[in-house]
Amino acid sequence: MKQVTTEKITEAVRELCIDAANDLPHEVEGLIQQAAKEEESEFGKYSLEKIEKNIKVARDENVPMCQDTGVAVVFVEVGQDVHIVGGALTDAINEGVRQGYTDGYLRKSVVKDPVFERVNTGDNTPALIHTDIVPGDNVKIQILPKGAGSENMGFLKMLKPADGLEGIKGFVVDSLAKAGGNPCPPVIVGVGIGGTMDKSAFLSKKALSRTAGEPHPDPRYRQLEEELLEEINKLGIGPQGFGGKVTALAVHIEAYPTHIATLPVSVNLNCHAARHKEITLTGEGGTINV
Repeated sequence: MKQVTTEKITEAVRELCIDAANDLPHEVEGLIQQAAKEEESEFGKYSLEKIEKNIKVARDENVPMCQDTGVAVVFVEVGQDVHIVGGALTDAINEGVRQGYTDGYLRKSVVKDPVFERVNTGDNTPALIHTDIVPGDNVKIQILPKGAGSENMGFLKMLKPADGLEGIKGFVVDSLAKAGGNPCPPVIVGVGIGGTMDKSAFLSKKALSRTAGEPHPDPRYRQLEEELLEEINKLGIGPQGFGGKVTALAVHIEAYPTHIATLPVSVNLNCHAARHKEITLTGEGGTINV
């Protein structure tokens, strides 16, 4: 059985936190550049040009592209044939977040208690960790720094099965209309459909971890993604809410089987700073493969 050490996990998470904050994925940058070519609004084009410049400065100078470096959302896929040694997986991840946010001079935004003790923990821990056991002997770690501006504009609705496709479309588009310019558009829209209330919310967040603009493998959901993107961009909210034709860069849908009597739908948004990085740890001692 192959082994991955918690030391390597901590090291990897540290680097991912810093890289995610400072280096926007190139596919997201490409969508923004394409949006700048298509946008017709004067203020919209101006905003997109400034966003492009900000991306380049952040990457070149290795500084965060947004002051809100978010809570660390971590998706971990653990191969069932790998043995993690040296401590607990959760502790190793949180230590990596602690080091990354401290060493990278990233803003710490986590409070100890949501209601009674809203005191900053000082190191951006604990992270929001989602673990999945999968076939294989690797450990895949994906970091999504999630800022509050876009996270606050999430929506969930328990539709009736009879609401069907049109009910889903109406809810998603209405959610974006309510969000307006608050989530710093152009946004990437994550939509979770099915499961239970909590599962649909998870799916909408997980949808944001996909390569930006990557279509759904199921042609039916791919068509729905395209239709939703078109309708959302008809809202006229535009870049940074200044008006225009590009409100969303992409729509990603994730679906899961559900109960015969329900149709949960969740919407989770990522601002134009759709940050995420991933790494795969494999083999004895945790050799790192990007």
